[in-house]
Amino acid sequence: MPSVAVKLYSVFFKLILKRRLQNRIQNPNLNDETNSSFGVTSRPEETIVAANPLFTDGVATKDIHIDPSSCLSIRIFLPETYGSADAYSVSATPSNRRSSYCNGFSTDDLNLKSENGVYRAVGYRLAPENRYPAAFEDGIKVLHWLAKQANLAECGKSLGRSPDSRKSDVQGHIADAFGASLVEPWLAAHGDPSRCVLLGVSCGANIADYVARKSVESAKQLDPVKVVAQVLMYPFFIGNTPTRSEIKLSNSYFFDKSMSILAWKLFLPEEQFNLDHPAANPLITNRGGPPLKRMPPTLTVVAEHDWMRDRAIAYAQELKKVNVDAPVLDYKDCVHEFATLDMLLRTPEAQACAEDIAIWVKKYISLRGHEFSY
Repeated sequence: MPSVAVKLYSVFFKLILKRRLQNRIQNPNLNDETNSSFGVTSRPEETIVAANPLFTDGVATKDIHIDPSSCLSIRIFLPETYGSADAYSVSATPSNRRSSYCNGFSTDDLNLKSENGVYRAVGYRLAPENRYPAAFEDGIKVLHWLAKQANLAECGKSLGRSPDSRKSDVQGHIADAFGASLVEPWLAAHGDPSRCVLLGVSCGANIADYVARKSVESAKQLDPVKVVAQVLMYPFFIGNTPTRSEIKLSNSYFFDKSMSILAWKLFLPEEQFNLDHPAANPLITNRGGPPLKRMPPTLTVVAEHDWMRDRAIAYAQELKKVNVDAPVLDYKDCVHEFATLDMLLRTPEAQACAEDIAIWVKKYISLRGHEFSY
């Protein structure tokens, strides 16, 4: 069973969360998209971690606003020890905070300072100010932006330019029009778009899976970006027909079923609200998108005391049936977000999860003679 500290923290967490969700449902001004067409990526009550372009604890970070029509931005993480050709990792999570009711993961939570690679956390638009499909579309926009960056970097190389991120102005980036036109030096120097891994946590896993499906459909338009794998950490899946875990664990820790339904009401447009919506349930027959057999290798992380676990496992099993590499990591005595909530980051289970993910992803982004982490 979870520790006493986790149980107590969960009680207070759910009280605060329920109040926030209900306030947003009851306050029509928060739901008026005409007042927030630009969107928001953080809340006033949440902790915002500033970007640091210097190598502190082995990692440098910078924020880039990539869409002038919205608030869409990314945070880039560059480990101080990197290889000569590193893989991309894109996490479907806000870049400026650790946890909240709709999202909750920043790539620094997986101890990037000990790994090689270039990482991006996506600061996508939040609901209810911008409802579905805004956040999902932001995810695919980032892949298109990465493709443009890769092509611009290749053009630069053909002109004899060799970007060196260490000599670049780390406090800014080479760009105009919010980063839309010129080369971002960290990506140009250290990114390999042909080895892109998507990672999403909780509802971010739903976004990652959507982006993976769209990347399969739009492969030619995204060239040279290629999604070679995805990691779904305790995805926020649900459905009209409850699974066994949804019945047995409906009042589980941190995110119980009733509050999660409130979150879906805030996320989906009112006329589209349905727990079998394609964004919510990956098992419906009319979900759309490419056949499951074309999906990239998918690692799913679940927790013993998470009511959403059974549907995530069932999705992985469907992928396995069509010969997609889709293992499930099931952590005993753990809760939803056990590896990403602030108070749980240093637990043995969270550390083991980070190591397990790295081991699995390595085989999909390694180059012959060289091994790089996710």
